[in-house]
Amino acid sequence: MQSIKLVRINPKIWLILSAMVMVVGATVAVLWAVNTSAPTLSEQPQAVVKVPQPSTISSNVLFTGNIYWGRYINDWSMASPLQYAYPFSRLSEFNRESYDAWVSGLECPLVAGLSLTSADEEATLSFNCSPDYLPEAAKWFSIVTLANNHTDNQGADGYAETKQNLEDNNIQYFGNPDPTVIEDVCEVISLPVTVQNDDSSITKGKLPVAMCGYHGVFRIPPTESVAEMEKYSPYMPVIAMPHMGSEYKTASDELKTDFYRSLIDGGADMVLGDHPHWIQNSESYNGHLIIYSMGNFIFDQQDTSEVVRSAAIRVVMKTGTEDQATLGKWLALGESCGVFHDDCLTQIKSQNLTKLDISYQFGVVGSNDGDKIAKPATDAQQSAILQRLNWQTTIQGLQTPYGSL
Repeated sequence: MQSIKLVRINPKIWLILSAMVMVVGATVAVLWAVNTSAPTLSEQPQAVVKVPQPSTISSNVLFTGNIYWGRYINDWSMASPLQYAYPFSRLSEFNRESYDAWVSGLECPLVAGLSLTSADEEATLSFNCSPDYLPEAAKWFSIVTLANNHTDNQGADGYAETKQNLEDNNIQYFGNPDPTVIEDVCEVISLPVTVQNDDSSITKGKLPVAMCGYHGVFRIPPTESVAEMEKYSPYMPVIAMPHMGSEYKTASDELKTDFYRSLIDGGADMVLGDHPHWIQNSESYNGHLIIYSMGNFIFDQQDTSEVVRSAAIRVVMKTGTEDQATLGKWLALGESCGVFHDDCLTQIKSQNLTKLDISYQFGVVGSNDGDKIAKPATDAQQSAILQRLNWQTTIQGLQTPYGSL
């Protein structure tokens, strides 16, 4: 029987083998622990992305005198290679990109297919502006008031078409040519604004603001229309834009002065008027700004230096120390308040929102639409405009939160 021969292993080799086994075992144990305790891919903690929150809201707005592109402006436009862009072709000189919005008084209906000649409009003073100009106009004007003596010149159907054409071109509107239609006097407008966020980023948004239009050419608007502002003034800024007074006068008369002051007493933060086709005086009434007439901004009257110049009013609105959550709610509402006769005021009340702490600063931007085209005023014209407004005296009488730029 063959005996088995035992092989003696060197002790050093045993030590090496033992160490290797221990290392492999430890590695297996660690891998098992990791595999059994580590979360799955779906359980991995997600990185938290901080959404910028609004710190302040501001809006740089230009309120202009009347705009109109019928009659002779239409003749000049059709004779120009610019066609429908012609009336607005020098507005870039006002640095539109620096403003959040432009607001004006549209002094004509917008009815398609009418074959009125300039002579017809001149003889009857029944106006119309072709809606074919609206795509160009919408590049400049965000909001218009319809409370004047010409927007109903083409009857009820023409007025309805005017509103539809504005909506189709994303231009908001307020007011009514009939001052007894009380429910149309004031409208919550989605005012474009600039938002400064807590991470120093800048975004754009919209803020609910009440704008109220008053047509008083043929009669003083009823007291009920003034009282409409009381529904809005506890919650948001109120801007009144009346259209009334004697034409071609340098200053307002007593009836007009009394009515404009009643608008401040009724809750308006400011009153910016038009209709006389000339710039008239301004005043500070109870610390608030009243402009009695801004004059023509885009119009075809060309016979005197008075009718071709206007005083656009620059208004810079800015919130104070508001909490971010409140600002966020107002901005969210602003996105849904751009439809005529929407329920924005009801939503504001249901959310128990309170009026924001807003400051207002005012400046004057002179313009001149002589030589058949609207453009900035010369230095001499600007000086004369400020003098007519009695601007220095007016701004000295403004009281907080109203002041000068």
